[in-house]
Amino acid sequence: MDFGSAESWGAAIYFWIIPVVLGDAIFPLVPSEMVVITGGALSADGRTNVFLVVFLAAVASWIGDMVVFQLFRRRLSHVLDRWAWGRKVHRGIHDAIARAGRSSTYGTIIGARFIPGGRLATSAAAGIANVAVRGFSLCAGIGAVLWACWLVGLGYFTGSATGLPFWASSLIGVLLGLVVGAVVGVIATRRRGNPSPVDEPGPLAPEA
Repeated sequence: MDFGSAESWGAAIYFWIIPVVLGDAIFPLVPSEMVVITGGALSADGRTNVFLVVFLAAVASWIGDMVVFQLFRRRLSHVLDRWAWGRKVHRGIHDAIARAGRSSTYGTIIGARFIPGGRLATSAAAGIANVAVRGFSLCAGIGAVLWACWLVGLGYFTGSATGLPFWASSLIGVLLGLVVGAVVGVIATRRRGNPSPVDEPGPLAPEA
């Protein structure tokens, strides 16, 4: 695969979106935003179908949110503590909720995904708070569509406006998205979040 070729990425981006966006539900450092924005930039170049990119990103985001929500709603988060990497994930979730707060209101479920770490924190907090499955599913779906439209639109806009190669347009879109996300995060977290309701994982065991 030629990583600088729009033609190569246009053929592969559909297969990257679902696993990367799903992974981002639990591992916020997974670069799902970059992949979705790249899909938008490729759409501006005529290499992908913009509606299909939005659909795949939204569906993967919704499924990931539901997995995290059910994991904590059914009190299965202790399963993560069986492995060293799982305890690191569990602690990361704890830290994300501590930073973003434990609000599980429907408005937060929709909007928190635009804040770094907010998607994971809100899905876990909603599960712990026993938010109704139907209500969470609907709000997560609305949020997923808005999130996908925003990122794909960002990539499409930068690709159309700059006329640069798709990878350069993607980088510009990612930088713009980071700036907007940081501003939203600062505004949303002026009031410190409540202590995390997630049970603290035990001390990390030395890895073999």
